Amino acid sequence: MTVYKGYMKIMWKNKGFILLYLAIFTGITMMFQAVNGNSQTGSYQAESIKIAVVDEDGGSLAFGLKEYLGQFHEVTTAVYDKALLQEDLFYRDVEYIVWIPEYFFETCIAKGQELRVTKIPGSYTAFYVDQQINSYLNNARTCHAAGLTQEETARSLEKLESAQVELLDTGRVSETRSNYGFYFQYIPYLFLAVLCYVMGKVLVVFKKGDLPKRMRACALSARRQSLEGLLAAATLGLCLWAVSMAGAFAWYGDILSERGGVGYFLLNTLLMMFVALTISYLVGLLVHGKGAANTLNGVVNVLSLGMCFLCGVFVPLELMNKGVKTAAQFLPVYWYEVVNNLLVEFGDVTGEVRQTVLQGLGIQFVFVAALVCITIAVSKWRRVL
Repeated sequence: MTVYKGYMKIMWKNKGFILLYLAIFTGITMMFQAVNGNSQTGSYQAESIKIAVVDEDGGSLAFGLKEYLGQFHEVTTAVYDKALLQEDLFYRDVEYIVWIPEYFFETCIAKGQELRVTKIPGSYTAFYVDQQINSYLNNARTCHAAGLTQEETARSLEKLESAQVELLDTGRVSETRSNYGFYFQYIPYLFLAVLCYVMGKVLVVFKKGDLPKRMRACALSARRQSLEGLLAAATLGLCLWAVSMAGAFAWYGDILSERGGVGYFLLNTLLMMFVALTISYLVGLLVHGKGAANTLNGVVNVLSLGMCFLCGVFVPLELMNKGVKTAAQFLPVYWYEVVNNLLVEFGDVTGEVRQTVLQGLGIQFVFVAALVCITIAVSKWRRVL
């Protein structure tokens, strides 16, 4: 196991680099998790704003409108003082002003005139209030068209109930994405950066000076040397995968144990590790000559960052245009992210979701097999040279 020990010795010298990337990976994951946890993008929540109502009518329907808005917002009755109201609006003491004119029922309901309002320009909450007022006025106009008086209309609108909305269970659990989604999303960057650099470093060292000639002249066969080298690479890859999975279960074990698809998570990350491992071996074979170390750094950065930006690691796939996603389909990291997004989004992997997940896993396996064949061909070509 001389070759295996040599590989492992060089890998051990690069332990600081591995620990550095583990720390960067953990920091990025925790940062994005914290940002996502503080946002409310996953759910809708109605906002309550401060509304001032200038009531010049004093009728039952005007009172009903104030009561209706009071169910959702902080409503206060104001006197007609244009300068004072503008000052309150400027200092954000109120965000929306409703002017109820005299003869409100006759002008705004019977004749259909618009209700005068004043709001902060560009405020999205103002559009929400607009919709509520329009809904109330439209209902009042419907009652008037049916022949009801102002008092009868006001009493009818008091009986209106909010619609009951029942959400269908689609199996999606996207609200828990902030707990573990970003962790698995960024794993390809960890695997590509660490394995490509470390394995490339090892293979560059083994190609220095007369070492290749000495290895060809030694008692160990070329096949035995290759097997020991592959065993060392697999040891590094499996150790990195085990550490990353241990971190996932240490931080999110409770969530992962309560949901389905954990086995698919493990298989998806394992295949991604083998993809990164075969890419790293190929990179190590191709980088040679003087300045190989600097060349290796550049190649690793281009490969790891390039694939991660194109394939949905740093930028979610749903934010990319069709052309970029079409090109990304020719890269293995894209299929890892497709599978990962489905596993994060759905609790139970069944039906069409299961078929798509298996398709993504199968494509990653094909990438591994293809990269192995390319690596073997390049290895034989390098020996001939």
